[in-house]
Amino acid sequence: MIAVIQRILESSVTIDGNIFSSTKKGLLVYLGVRKGDEEKNSDKLAQKISDLRIFEDEKGLMNLSVKDVKGEIMVISQFTLCTDNGKSGNRPSFIFAEEPEKANLLYERFNESLRNFYNKDKIKTGVFAARMLVKSINDGPVTIILEK
Repeated sequence: MIAVIQRILESSVTIDGNIFSSTKKGLLVYLGVRKGDEEKNSDKLAQKISDLRIFEDEKGLMNLSVKDVKGEIMVISQFTLCTDNGKSGNRPSFIFAEEPEKANLLYERFNESLRNFYNKDKIKTGVFAARMLVKSINDGPVTIILEK
């Protein structure tokens, strides 16, 4: 699994012209599920993200987690993170992305793990495989890439 995590002031997901979900201060997580990923990958990555200290404390140091600041987390399934970067050419290949059915199960498992590690009411999502418009206001900007 691969996740791109952004510290944000707010985010929203629009599907078919309607806002599906939105958050205030917290994290925006783009999650890619790779072939061979397992439930344990979901659990470990969810715990790591919920404990990731990328929010500033009173001294301006990144010492606080999303839990510490009582922020929200928006999770968006993003198979395009699973590209084959070793090939020549300009068209990306997504051969490392998991098959949609299994990827959706692991995406849902990841979201459930986040709800268990943090707070179920603070976790928002998009819709797996939907065409989504994602808006965010990055804070910093701070962007972290994690893999499990």
